[in-house]
Amino acid sequence: MRSTSLLLPAVLTGAGALATPAAAAGTISVTIPRLSVAEYHRPYVAVWLEPAGGGAARTLAVWYDVKKGGNEPGTKWLADLRTWWRKGGRSLKLPADGVSGATRAPGTHQIPMPAGIAPGQYVLNVEAARETGGRELVSVPVSVPAAAARATGKGELGAITLSAR
Repeated sequence: MRSTSLLLPAVLTGAGALATPAAAAGTISVTIPRLSVAEYHRPYVAVWLEPAGGGAARTLAVWYDVKKGGNEPGTKWLADLRTWWRKGGRSLKLPADGVSGATRAPGTHQIPMPAGIAPGQYVLNVEAARETGGRELVSVPVSVPAAAARATGKGELGAITLSAR
């Protein structure tokens, strides 16, 4: 796991709390690499932001098999995103409007970085888990207010970048 400092633009919200965004402050790009394996399944991915010193995590995106039904709904396997699950995923009512989405194919995918984040130190986390595959967590330190940054995964995740607006 490789970390890099990251800075983000912010709107003051008072009390140092994460605020509900009115607009995007930037774009998070998550790259899912193309893997040469015998049995490939698209990974489940969670993206969240949390205060560096601990505190409530804020889920920005969770990609899973939203259409799977029957005896094993797609949400059953979200616990494989172990770190996100423990940080607040298990209490998130899914599907969550503006957060939930289907699994993504290999390539680079964008997520809006919410505006209105109080100044301070945070950690941006991206976690991926794949059936018959691996699991990976990439954490990037974030300082608000800010600029841009990049980190790279080693297997299940590729480049994780943030472009500030």
